Amino acid sequence: MDIIFINDLRLDILIGVYDWERKVPQTVQFDLEIGLPDRRAAQSDQLADAMDYAAIVSRIETSLRENRFSLLEKVAEHIAQLVLHDFKSPWVKVSVTKLAPLRNVKRLGVTIERGSKA
Repeated sequence: MDIIFINDLRLDILIGVYDWERKVPQTVQFDLEIGLPDRRAAQSDQLADAMDYAAIVSRIETSLRENRFSLLEKVAEHIAQLVLHDFKSPWVKVSVTKLAPLRNVKRLGVTIERGSKA
């Protein structure tokens, strides 16, 4: 399976279970690996046959502005389903990381995989 990736996408979003987290945006990092449904782009060298990275990033940004989440797990699932359905990917791996969320913690997060690599 051919895989494209988007690393270190950083967005300021409202996320968390504590009151202060629902008022103060936090910088969250997103890393994605996205399985391609076919190899047409590798053969044709045409954007029309490729998965458009900019469209994926734009769709994630828009969706996260329109929705609110308490848990990183839910954000990861939301993004995974968006990629699987909107972009017809057969497989996706999504990592969501809070940066400096707690004293003495540089990063924490979750990674999920959905779909099939076969």
